[in-house]
Amino acid sequence: MQGLRWVQMNDEEIDEFLGRGGTGVISFATPDDESPASIPVSYGYNATDRTFYFNLSSPAERREDGLVEEPVSFVVHQQSDSGWRSVVATGRLEDVSEMPYASDAIQGMWAIEIPIVDVFDRPRREITFQHYRLVPESVSGRKEVSTDD
Repeated sequence: MQGLRWVQMNDEEIDEFLGRGGTGVISFATPDDESPASIPVSYGYNATDRTFYFNLSSPAERREDGLVEEPVSFVVHQQSDSGWRSVVATGRLEDVSEMPYASDAIQGMWAIEIPIVDVFDRPRREITFQHYRLVPESVSGRKEVSTDD
């Protein structure tokens, strides 16, 4: 009988899995009596400094507005023929929108690819985006492995 279990991914496997960018779900901490505010987002990843980058937009009437200063968790998951893999990063977002061009944060953005995902109810040119980075406090990855019982 064949069973399934998971193992931790090492740093190299995590970097390979994340690539230069993709999509995932970011969750913002909220007051104790509310569930986290979670939204699908596209991201860029710079493996050299292990930093994530996001272009976020949140209209004032949405619950996520004002939560960008709270702790976040960011999850990337993928299912393939060889099993599932996932990475979870935690920390706080840093607004890099107004940083000088020569700053490490802005220079780090040049090494990534944030996919364009159109999930808005109006044209992207009408939407204002803020640029953020997540220098994680923790990053962990897991992958599925097969076992023979």
